[in-house]
Amino acid sequence: MASRIANAAKGIRFSSSATAANPWLAERAAVKEHAGPAAETWRKVSIYVCIPAVVAASANAYNLWAKHQAHLEHERHEGHEAVKYPYMRLRAKAFPWGDDSLFFNPEINM
Repeated sequence: MASRIANAAKGIRFSSSATAANPWLAERAAVKEHAGPAAETWRKVSIYVCIPAVVAASANAYNLWAKHQAHLEHERHEGHEAVKYPYMRLRAKAFPWGDDSLFFNPEINM
């Protein structure tokens, strides 16, 4: 035990990973050598493919949202009156909070 501590103080490792006779260490070194280029490939894919795809999808979603908002604004100004059919909003018993459902929005719902 004392020799291990003395060797560690000198900078000499007890079990060096530089041993080429161990097949597990040789396989581990080969995997590590392969992982470098593979990791670099996935880093490039992430930067040059995924990020532009997210930006393009975000721009498309914003354009669709803007068109939808313009359509809703047009509908509000045009003044289409909602037809209240007799089979809509049938209530057997009044809600405790009023005539409409809890999630009723007078700007959207009829």
